[in-house]
Amino acid sequence: MLKATGKRRAAGGRCHCHAAPPVARLLSLHTFTLRGIAMDVRQSIHSDHAKQLDTAGLRREFLIEKIFEADTYTMTYSHIDRIIVGGIMPIGKAVSIGGEVGKQLGVSYFLERRELGAINIGGAGKIVVDGESYEIGPEEALYVGQGAKEVEFSSLDPARPAKFYYNSAPAHTHYPNKKITLAEASPQTLGDDATSNRRTINKFIVPDVLPTCQLTMGLTKLAEGNLWNTMPCHTHERRMEVYFYFDMDDETAVFHMMGQPQETRHLLVHNEQAVISPSWSIHAGVGTKRYTFIWGMVGENQVFGDMDHLAVSELR
Repeated sequence: MLKATGKRRAAGGRCHCHAAPPVARLLSLHTFTLRGIAMDVRQSIHSDHAKQLDTAGLRREFLIEKIFEADTYTMTYSHIDRIIVGGIMPIGKAVSIGGEVGKQLGVSYFLERRELGAINIGGAGKIVVDGESYEIGPEEALYVGQGAKEVEFSSLDPARPAKFYYNSAPAHTHYPNKKITLAEASPQTLGDDATSNRRTINKFIVPDVLPTCQLTMGLTKLAEGNLWNTMPCHTHERRMEVYFYFDMDDETAVFHMMGQPQETRHLLVHNEQAVISPSWSIHAGVGTKRYTFIWGMVGENQVFGDMDHLAVSELR
């Protein structure tokens, strides 16, 4: 605990006790470390504040630049609906998430009061949940119900490691763990080549496939030659969302549109980066080439079609 030392004044008599801290210090206040791994904490942000930010400020608040690191997990904790976002890339060893995270969340272990969904975008892998093993191939998912004490991730072939992208949300009860293959996901094809937004939405973790407390996740593939996702766009006041973009080469980028419909902004997003989208923000993107993305939502309901649609002519 910090010891109170009283107010200090500069030589000129000006009180600096409430002066704005340097940016570096502000950033450090958003991060804490567990077992040598930094958890990035993102605070909630009002739309009036967001529209005043410059590029660096928008990226600091909403963009998650690093999802995968070798033989460890990354973790970003957002105060918006308390979602946790991250990636796990085991190469030389298995990677587990358990009690060390729970201590930072004020519980005994990570999933004591949470559920988790993971989608593999790499080579074949394995997830062991409290001793029960699941082989998870490319573009397959695993839902882990509330109460799992130890979750361990590994790759079947270190030369082609698995890449598990995960979302975790608060949960009030336990639902059974379940593996979901691409064939078992609920697909929906939307859009048109003429508007460059034809895409297939593969709904892995949705009520039509399995029960969860609040988490929904899916993987959207754009058809060849198509560049837009979710345009015309929408908001949903009752849920927040995170977009994770991948399947892109080094010179491909997505211009991710965000902000209120009359105060739009954009983030330039590269391969294997994610964007936090508050309930008040649109979320859409256009790429310089085709790409794939995973969406995850938490909030009041799990109704996929519960959206507030916007005409392109309404956007500013």
